[in-house]
Amino acid sequence: MLSAFANTFKIPELRVRILFTFALLFVCRIVANVPCPGVNAAALSAAIERSASKVGGGFLGLFDMFSGGALGNFAVGALGIMPYISASIILQLMTAVIPALERLAREGESGRQKINQYTRYLTLLLCVIQGLTIATLMERWRELGLDSQVVLTPGIPFRIVAVITMTTGTMLLMWLGEQITDRGIGQGISLIITINIVSRAPAAVQMTMLLVGKLFNVFHVVLLVGMLFLVIAGTVALTQGQRKIPIQYAKRVVGRKVYGGQNTYFPLRVNYSGVMPIIFASAILMFPSKILDLMPQHFFKSLAGKLEPGSPLNLALFGIMILFFSYFWVATQFNPIQIADDLKKYGGYVPGIRPGRPTAEFLDRTMTRLTLAGAIFLTVIAVIPSVMARWVGVPGLVSQFFGGTSMLIIVGVILDTMRQVESHLVMRHYDGFLRKGKLRSRR
Repeated sequence: MLSAFANTFKIPELRVRILFTFALLFVCRIVANVPCPGVNAAALSAAIERSASKVGGGFLGLFDMFSGGALGNFAVGALGIMPYISASIILQLMTAVIPALERLAREGESGRQKINQYTRYLTLLLCVIQGLTIATLMERWRELGLDSQVVLTPGIPFRIVAVITMTTGTMLLMWLGEQITDRGIGQGISLIITINIVSRAPAAVQMTMLLVGKLFNVFHVVLLVGMLFLVIAGTVALTQGQRKIPIQYAKRVVGRKVYGGQNTYFPLRVNYSGVMPIIFASAILMFPSKILDLMPQHFFKSLAGKLEPGSPLNLALFGIMILFFSYFWVATQFNPIQIADDLKKYGGYVPGIRPGRPTAEFLDRTMTRLTLAGAIFLTVIAVIPSVMARWVGVPGLVSQFFGGTSMLIIVGVILDTMRQVESHLVMRHYDGFLRKGKLRSRR
């Protein structure tokens, strides 16, 4: 593996791509640390740190994690890349239910460019709405539990400047992500999110070292490191796990040429929905406890306490919603009828299964079983940070790296980036990262 990393800099094109990617990621970190004008960033940063130390990280802590600390600085990139992610998810869901968008998606490159244009417009709209919301909340600093005023000169001028600044920062991050995808290595948007999450790792390590001797001893640290490796291994298995459906193509004779006749497979991923169920479930469960806590009746306040992150009721609802959204995402994005029709069109079939509707029913039944196994495993990984924070006493800043959204995103993006680097190495006759696995695949 070390030789593979060394070989990456022996290929001029790959070396330029890697250095270009690092340069733009450095710019992204600058955007996350340049504060907006008219803001007392020290007061806001202290409140974010208190929120991040709570179980589950709190709303401000979660938002600050995805922005890489930009919200704590009220920086130019305070909104992060999440408005673009939200717009992409909305367009994906709308494509499955709106015939006009579905036709655009089937038109090839021109249709995808049109959908990307709609995504940018929707991103701009979301930036304005979210930027105005955050600017208004920061003016109401007492409602956020802050000790001192965050906005130095509240009013409409500040809101306008803040919205323009944060919107520009998000659009800049979106453009940088597209440039990384086109001219760098890896998927740009995903790399920006990953580097924002990883940027909090030094603070988590520092906090762990400070707790040694107070809350932890050496044995606890070794146990945490071992658990970290187990969670990473499980996350890799969940991300890479798939069921290979054998596909056989019938021979076709066109003139003097024979087409088809080969055997291949159709991969069905165990975790087809990725990290989306955790994001949806977290976003929905984030608000009921806050809304119920504002009601004057004692019953609602006690119910809000039972819905706090890490509580048994919250974890049970969290797991149920992950199961639901896993099946919901598969139902909207996985189309077994279209897959079966495409196989039939090109002369492919599953051995032992008749083409057409029986093949679609077989794929749907197989995907349903895989989704159940993947959703259960996903739920286990998702609840580990909350359990560690509430029942073990691990700070939220540290526990977020032991599962949940952070671990899934980091592992998935790193695997995808390494896969692209390895394709460049193998194409130029260099050994990849996993030499033994590649030799076995050649047999």
